[in-house]
Amino acid sequence: MITQLRRRSQVTLPSEVVKKMKLQEGDNLDIIIEDDKIIIKPVLVIDRSQSWFWSKKWQEMEREADDDIKHGKVQKAKDVKELIEKLDL
Repeated sequence: MITQLRRRSQVTLPSEVVKKMKLQEGDNLDIIIEDDKIIIKPVLVIDRSQSWFWSKKWQEMEREADDDIKHGKVQKAKDVKELIEKLDL
């Protein structure tokens, strides 16, 4: 696909690209220069205050919790007192 560099250095992405990549107005795009290529990659920008959730360690703990839930390694408690009694201290 060929597109044209327009006034103020703007480029319009062909509609087929937008549809295939499921892009929407306001999406963030990372522009990378690699040798003689320009690579445009959609990215999700995370607010710094939420970055802890995406840390490697936290994501490992999320996967562990999901696995525990999947394999029934969970318990329910009717109230806080019962929950504390069930804690493995």
